[in-house]
Amino acid sequence: MLIDYRNTSTPADIDVELCIIGAGAAGLAIACAFIGSRTTVCVVESGGRAGEESAQSLYEGSSIGAVPFDPSISRMRVFGGSCNLWGGGCIPLGELHPREWVPASGWPIGYDELQPHYANAREFCGIASQEFVHDSFLTRPRRRPIEFDRGTVVNKIFARSPVLFGRSCGPRLEQAPNITVLLHANLLELEAVPTGEAVRQARIGSLDGRRGTVRARHYVLACGGIENARLLLLSDSVVPHGLGNAHDLVGRYFMDHPSGKLGVIHTDDPGRLARPYDRDIDYATSFPEICLSDDAQRAHRILSGRVRPFAVEGPVPKGIRALRELKSTLQARHVDEDGRLASRLSARKNGEPASGVRLDAAGTDGLARQALRVGLGIGDIARGAARKLARRPTVDPDHVALVGYFEQVPNPDSRVTLGEERDALGQRKVCVDWRLTPLDCRTYRTAAQLFGNELARACNGRFQPEPWVEREDDIAPPVYGTSHHLGTTRMADTPDKGVVDRECRVHGIDNLYVAGSSVFPTGGWAFPTFTIVALSLRLAEHLRSRLELASLVTPFIV
Repeated sequence: MLIDYRNTSTPADIDVELCIIGAGAAGLAIACAFIGSRTTVCVVESGGRAGEESAQSLYEGSSIGAVPFDPSISRMRVFGGSCNLWGGGCIPLGELHPREWVPASGWPIGYDELQPHYANAREFCGIASQEFVHDSFLTRPRRRPIEFDRGTVVNKIFARSPVLFGRSCGPRLEQAPNITVLLHANLLELEAVPTGEAVRQARIGSLDGRRGTVRARHYVLACGGIENARLLLLSDSVVPHGLGNAHDLVGRYFMDHPSGKLGVIHTDDPGRLARPYDRDIDYATSFPEICLSDDAQRAHRILSGRVRPFAVEGPVPKGIRALRELKSTLQARHVDEDGRLASRLSARKNGEPASGVRLDAAGTDGLARQALRVGLGIGDIARGAARKLARRPTVDPDHVALVGYFEQVPNPDSRVTLGEERDALGQRKVCVDWRLTPLDCRTYRTAAQLFGNELARACNGRFQPEPWVEREDDIAPPVYGTSHHLGTTRMADTPDKGVVDRECRVHGIDNLYVAGSSVFPTGGWAFPTFTIVALSLRLAEHLRSRLELASLVTPFIV
């Protein structure tokens, strides 16, 4: 059942066998794995069924790194998590092995151990029929990708999930008698036993002042790459520096997938290069991504990355522009708080060229004046409609912009800590020090040239790099985060190398686990959600075994 924790007619304190903090992809995958089991489960979720600015404000924090970073707009605090906004990209992670030129690389588990859980993750993500290999799906995309020199650039195929996890899991969890979901309930602290070797209870509270506890056999922290670290650091009433932090590793190795514009390609037919990689095709279940080959990474001793070509429109006819503005105004008039929040969080372009009209900029002239401009431009609109019927772009592209998305070096100095400011719950806000290393900067410049030159060759064009690509220094390039927060509770076999072990259990704490991309030792280039789900299903299987064994030895007393 789903309960609003602010409702005082419901119990403030709950006893269950498994407590999951966070109802994003990781938390929901684990919770759904227990539907219909004999295990009692409580899911603690800070947000509600829809986005709310009051809950979202709890993500606010500061940034002190050389690369700009705003924690408040990088995730969505709501049932279903940030996947309420995701594009559905699913692909297995390829870079699990150590690479001698990448410091601190390599996972303690290999692809073979993850493969069966990737297979199960397909059903949760709604792509059960699609086959895959270790770093690509095998589904043929609707449009054939361009052939490249495979020693430099390769096409990898990702599957597009049609599932929004909050919508798909909500009704199932609401009907599950063994599962309780608390909405608008925030974790305040995981309170440890006096020895610090186990969690005794989770202290929770709502923004309106209600307080209570969840007591369980096992606890799973599943709140994202930044919040997982923050909540461990905030759990310091028994262990002074926070849980799992005996070696000062909680919050370190913070990574994202830095992204930015690499340059432009001028060619006689820009659409030919960009069209196979356009994700706006209706009902397409898979798409290609243009990636650096393994050979190129080894030869140049750089990280992995991908590039996406965007066809940039030439001059937009006045009638088409007027119609776009009118549509934007009409949409803005029907957007609620959830929609406004989603629009704000989705407004970041990460180097991608803007398209259409910004929702918050529309409507300055009023509907009547906009409608008049549409009427005056009816000829442009008719010609645009005819082009669309002929499967041509409404406006001819002028050139192709290349936007790169890259792996990042695991760097212990890139980290999440606690700041001095406090949020509405009285908790210390997060402080992010996001850093790039010289290998990061060299990778992005080298990869930009490799991508640009090969794509230009393939379409008989000319690559014009951005000015930063041709610089020869370690000054951070103009890149942005993509909200793929990784590494802050990294997985390792020993506590001096990571926060969790290969089962995602926090080193030194018997009943505390971490789920999500914060456990990734390296991030590769791939979208992380598919791997998050696979790891979560793997953790659910481990927890089921432990809970079944524990119930035989010492039955849980409610």
